[in-house]
Amino acid sequence: MAVDKSLISGNTSMLLLKLLSEKDMYGYEMIETLEAKSNHVFELKAGTLYPLLHTMEAGNLLTSYEREAAGKTRKYYKITKEGQKTLGRKQKEWDEYTKAVGQVMGGVNFGNA
Repeated sequence: MAVDKSLISGNTSMLLLKLLSEKDMYGYEMIETLEAKSNHVFELKAGTLYPLLHTMEAGNLLTSYEREAAGKTRKYYKITKEGQKTLGRKQKEWDEYTKAVGQVMGGVNFGNA
């Protein structure tokens, strides 16, 4: 079953921050990792990813640097301390939201809160 894109778009930055809290990544690596970890539910396009990364970098949630890998220079992204704080806040909001949805949907608790 396909997931409504509006459910995904509001949480993409949280998912990217989570990936980057695990390790620094370049753009295409984020796309592949997100797709693999979500069992193909999250399939970001580069045209969606890069503007979001630039906005997050401008908001001091990420920094970027270049590094050579496999003979190519790639732009890697790294979560900042502000990004870590934002991720923690977004995770709490997500837990509260999923708990509330679960309660409305019949007492199922999807969150950790």
